[in-house]
Amino acid sequence: MSASAGLSPATLSALIALVRKHTGIAMSERKSILLERRLRPRMQALEIGSYQAYLDKVEQDRAEIPHFIDLVTTNDTLFFRTPQVWDYVEQEFLPQWWQTHQGKRLKVWSAAAASGEELYSMAMLCEEFQEAHPGFSYQIHATDISQQILAVARAGEYTGRSVERIHASHPDWVKKYFKPSAKGLQVVEALKKNVELAQHNLLTLLKPHKQFDLVFLRNVLIYFDQQHQETVLKQARHSMAPHSRLILGESESIGGLDTAYHFERPMIYSMEKPG
Repeated sequence: MSASAGLSPATLSALIALVRKHTGIAMSERKSILLERRLRPRMQALEIGSYQAYLDKVEQDRAEIPHFIDLVTTNDTLFFRTPQVWDYVEQEFLPQWWQTHQGKRLKVWSAAAASGEELYSMAMLCEEFQEAHPGFSYQIHATDISQQILAVARAGEYTGRSVERIHASHPDWVKKYFKPSAKGLQVVEALKKNVELAQHNLLTLLKPHKQFDLVFLRNVLIYFDQQHQETVLKQARHSMAPHSRLILGESESIGGLDTAYHFERPMIYSMEKPG
């Protein structure tokens, strides 16, 4: 591709509209450099010489849409990101849920699972809780819009910052739940036994219909405008049990939105009004 074939204002606007159409993400024109950097390798692989030509391909070739979605979605996550969230789950949510739901299976939805660190963090907490509470069982349903990043989560192999974080925060669990791999660390198969992964667009209803006890929807609302934020939250409610909890990211607040969620504490929301 020619080095001079940059993004024109018109093509940038059309690409931003295409991102919104297929993902719901409200991307600003300030993201032009990001878009160029992410699309360029794909364009080179396809031997496409301009961003407009690639835009035309996405609009004309449905087979290219999944690749486009993979390129423009953000997938940055770490094990046990935001420790106070995991302290809440481990010390409050799990014991309280178990007290009133013995004999039932805990159902968790990691709704923007990305490369899987969040869902495996939850799986480790559940495995530890299960050891201390015989009879406890769980199922984690993990979804993301990107098929490519779901493949990473399915493999469960990690390197770089993710490996550094888990070594620093839970060194004993590294020995218990990971094995060395060519790239760094890989989760053991036993940690995957109660995990299922599937592609899902958060703007649509999750199917098949399920009622989850705990939903992680962290660090994803910030990429949507208000209208789409409300849509995502409305769709998520259909998959939440009356007693369930919703966990958002540290930079997210829904107090100003038209939703039926109730604030419990920073990042934690309930379906029922706290009594």
